[in-house]
Amino acid sequence: MRKFFEKFRLGLAIIVTKLTVFGLRLLGRGGTSLPGKIALKICPDIFFKLSDKFRIIMVTGTNGKTTTSRIIAGMLDKAGLKYITNKSGANLASGIATTLISALSLTGRPLVRTALLETDEAAFRTIAPKLKPEIVIVTNFFRDQLDRFGELYATLNSVREGIQGSPESKLILNADDSLCASLGQNAPNPVIYFGLGDEVYPEEFLIANADAAYCINCKSRYEYLSSSFGHLGHFKCPNCGYERPVAQVECTQVLDYDNISSTIEIKLPGEKFAAKLALPGLYNIYNALAGTAVGHMLDLKEPDLVYVLEGFECGFGRMETLPVNGRDLKLILVKNPTGFNQVLKYLLTQKENCVVGFAINDKLADGTDISWLWDVDFEILSFMQNKVRGFFVSGTRAEDMAVRLKYSGIPSDSIFIKHPDTELIDSMIEASKENETMYLLPTYTAMLDIRKNLKKRFNLKEFWE
Repeated sequence: MRKFFEKFRLGLAIIVTKLTVFGLRLLGRGGTSLPGKIALKICPDIFFKLSDKFRIIMVTGTNGKTTTSRIIAGMLDKAGLKYITNKSGANLASGIATTLISALSLTGRPLVRTALLETDEAAFRTIAPKLKPEIVIVTNFFRDQLDRFGELYATLNSVREGIQGSPESKLILNADDSLCASLGQNAPNPVIYFGLGDEVYPEEFLIANADAAYCINCKSRYEYLSSSFGHLGHFKCPNCGYERPVAQVECTQVLDYDNISSTIEIKLPGEKFAAKLALPGLYNIYNALAGTAVGHMLDLKEPDLVYVLEGFECGFGRMETLPVNGRDLKLILVKNPTGFNQVLKYLLTQKENCVVGFAINDKLADGTDISWLWDVDFEILSFMQNKVRGFFVSGTRAEDMAVRLKYSGIPSDSIFIKHPDTELIDSMIEASKENETMYLLPTYTAMLDIRKNLKKRFNLKEFWE
């Protein structure tokens, strides 16, 4: 009787979820999270029940999850594997439940065998042991949304617990991140590390970062042979000897680097090749290396790896370029100091005149404490001030953002507060000229609102597509 009841609950969860997704899509809503919430209410152990139906690949970490997932999706395509993925970035338990159920028939039969799941760091702790992923990719750890995640090491320990509950998963870890690399210490899991070679660093304006300045084992201060950004680099503890592990997937040279793309040399076991990445930015080099590690694990060869790296499509709001009134609007999600700093450093590579906008919200999904804006190095915008036609701010904390820009040295008459976001977009269009680029840096909920309005006005595809 109990078996019948459990089977009934799973079947009911599948049917109700599919109907909810269908109804929400008819209303023009995403239908990415609510259906999964309903499924988890009906069948709380649904992840256990679905774990044997899919080959699971999970991507977690503070920054780069969505872009890394897009690159891995390209690798799966090239390997000829059909898969389901939470492309919209709905990476909590509810979004993952919706994604997996959408890949089932009404009778519970999987329509595809592989599931690529971007997973929130806090949610990973409980979801991973239930889903038993075959591959786990961890991008990095940085300070992020203190009101939701808490202290940095709490986030690290959440992921560590998830991995300890998944002893058979193959791990792909960032060798340059002392926190991320520590997940491979004494773990029974097979591990592949990725990272930048010693002194491979194409940018200037290096910013010191104390997120993880001290050894995770003995608390002595790390020494660095070289560094890339934040606490990433070739670290070594002079006391206990903990150091950056050898990377099996490594960027050995940055051959070309500008505001459009990067050309890098990648070394794998037994081979080396160059690829012109489809996205610019140092952080995207790390994302490309993580994706390459998965491609290598799938036995893809150099031509296929290069094809994916040079042609993958950017994720929703992650360096997404949208055509707007004869201009390019680049949407770049910002959510924590380290990621924001990397985006600002990317802006410094802009050679032509442009317009820069910020949309800062303080809703739960953004983090209600926006004091982190004062940890962002907006002062470096002075290096490009003569190329920016105007700085526009919007969102529920637009005034706070305007004050932060003023204190960074931006003249008050170059800062424009615009409400609502439709006026923000119109003002940025008006301030720019045809064929110029408009950069818009929103927090998560602001990005959702802006993307929805842009979709209506300019007939763009839905964010979940």
